[in-house]
Amino acid sequence: MNKDLFTVSRRKFLLAAAATALAPPLTLKASKRKLGPNDKLNHACIGVGGMGWGDLQNFAKHPKVNIVALCDVDETRLKKAAEAFPNARTYTDWRELLEKENSNIDSVNVTVPDHNHFAIAIQAIRAGKHVYCQKPMCHDVVEVRVLTEAAVKAGIVSQLGTQHASGKGDRTAVQWIKEGAIGKVKHAYLCSNRPGAIDHYRLVGPRPTEGQEPPSTLHWDLWIGTAPPRPFVPDIYHPTKWRAWQDFGTGWSGDIGCHIFDAVWKGLGLKAPKTVIAEVQKSWEDSPERRGDTWPQGDHITWTFPGTKLTTRNLTVEWFDGEFYPPEEIRALYSVQDYPAESAMLIGTKGALLIPHTGMPVLLPGDKFKEYKTPELEDRNHYHHFVDACLGGPKTESHFAQSGPMTEAIILGTVAIRVPGKRLEWDAANLKIPNAPEAEKYLSRIYRDGWQIAGL
Repeated sequence: MNKDLFTVSRRKFLLAAAATALAPPLTLKASKRKLGPNDKLNHACIGVGGMGWGDLQNFAKHPKVNIVALCDVDETRLKKAAEAFPNARTYTDWRELLEKENSNIDSVNVTVPDHNHFAIAIQAIRAGKHVYCQKPMCHDVVEVRVLTEAAVKAGIVSQLGTQHASGKGDRTAVQWIKEGAIGKVKHAYLCSNRPGAIDHYRLVGPRPTEGQEPPSTLHWDLWIGTAPPRPFVPDIYHPTKWRAWQDFGTGWSGDIGCHIFDAVWKGLGLKAPKTVIAEVQKSWEDSPERRGDTWPQGDHITWTFPGTKLTTRNLTVEWFDGEFYPPEEIRALYSVQDYPAESAMLIGTKGALLIPHTGMPVLLPGDKFKEYKTPELEDRNHYHHFVDACLGGPKTESHFAQSGPMTEAIILGTVAIRVPGKRLEWDAANLKIPNAPEAEKYLSRIYRDGWQIAGL
């Protein structure tokens, strides 16, 4: 018997696993209206608290948007949104929303904890809906690959929630990089050392051994969604602090990394990395209990990328957060004391470029570039740009074909975090780590019972 007949490539196996490891099947027919600039976009918001509330407000401010449906597992948050938009129908289960509103909506935004991004977004795409998804696109590498390919195949409009990518600062940086203002880039230093972020977002653990009944207004089982079940504990998971836990979030690099990486990735035209390695907080690395459940409070990730026409032969990109900072000599190119806590610094053959998060970029040294022209760009609303694209306008700034490969590289960094000190060789075409196959288990998840499609 030829065993090759029964062998499926690693890539096909992982992609098939992710494509089937979804929430319970929805019998949705693709329903996609052809929209023009004179139409209105019928939009549904999935997740309306926290960041979701801000997303809702931004979409609602577009004159050609109808907010027709709202969904949140927290009824207190849902009530607030419903009072602001009394004509919108409300749901606590996103599956019910997609099923009942299939013929009524054109688009959705997915603004929920990371672990449920993929399940919601893939079902919406299969139903022919345009999708705006908060960053990171997905929790796992394989999910990102599947979602990216699905969006491209379906021909829907997509946008990752890297809202500052549409701002004047990031777009100016991208233009300067592409113009070769600092020559060929040979090294990039990315950081997010936001004051207070460790205390508020990155819990040490351990996980509480006992829980309690969730509030009657919180549908805890729906909040858990695809993740392994665990009891509710106040002020530990919902809201916000879920990012600290591996089951739900992607750590600080997975979250903020999408913002800091964007202009660098886009400007240089980067593709999949060749290698990645992570250094982590020692107290986390030395604690098996913490390593199995939480993300470290600090990490330093280093990727090696193949060169592009705008870089030297190979490009090294380093990420720093928590207790890890870019080298002092790099910060000194601007100011050690005033170095932006969240920023990217590119070192080129003709100078350097500092890209502060949410701010305007700076060419260094200042005296050399004081006459360098700043492009005349206007700030663009990231949400409205998505709406305009759905109505036939220009392609979005962070469409999944653009932002998916970037997110994949960033989430690969979270795989490296879980095997600290090991340089992972990345075979992107086959979704393999040839020199460390034991790390491949972190590329995807097995969704919990009841949240899988049976028989596939």
